[in-house]
Amino acid sequence: MMHIRRSQTLVFAVFVLVILLVLSGLRPFDRTTWMLEVFPVVIALPVLWATYHRFPLTNLLYFFIFLHALVLMLGGAYSYARVPLGFYLADWLDLSRNPYDKIGHFFQGFVPALVAREILVRGRFVRGRKMLAFVVLSIILAISALYELIEWAAALILGQGADEFLGTQGDPWDTQSDMFLALIGGSTALLFFSRLHDRQIERLTGDERIDEAQSAPLLEER
Repeated sequence: MMHIRRSQTLVFAVFVLVILLVLSGLRPFDRTTWMLEVFPVVIALPVLWATYHRFPLTNLLYFFIFLHALVLMLGGAYSYARVPLGFYLADWLDLSRNPYDKIGHFFQGFVPALVAREILVRGRFVRGRKMLAFVVLSIILAISALYELIEWAAALILGQGADEFLGTQGDPWDTQSDMFLALIGGSTALLFFSRLHDRQIERLTGDERIDEAQSAPLLEER
């Protein structure tokens, strides 16, 4: 019964995301920017659907993937420098620029950190919590660096048309701060959600040795 309820909830979440994706693309501020920003959502949804029965993820991870998709679609609809929530935050925090893109980069570290962690833990690819954290954060920084290279390529190809996608807003340190926010996002995910994540992985896989495995030394005695 719980499995059926979970499946129904996920189907409903996918339905909501598809509707919101369509709405975000009806009249975006810039069509090219919208396509670039929502592209990860367009790729992730069919992949998650296709792998659900073979490799279902934890509820925690599905929830944060859902939130990340909302962040991407909102940024795509308005362009990151023009999202109303960002202007509200800028006024509240007395900032000189719209900070919504930093929320996006925080999630760019937060959600992939949980994705990488779930794959590594369930596959038993890494032993020891410290090594697990190191590998996850290394993956996050690699993903963030790759995304910055994609932005650079978009700037070279599109020229001025890439300004909305880049969203630098005149900040010469935008690339570095983007990567730093991704690192903060990944660190936050590991610091505050690792225990809950382990418990959900145990329930999902029925493996009570998950937490023990992550507490074990990196190298076992032979």
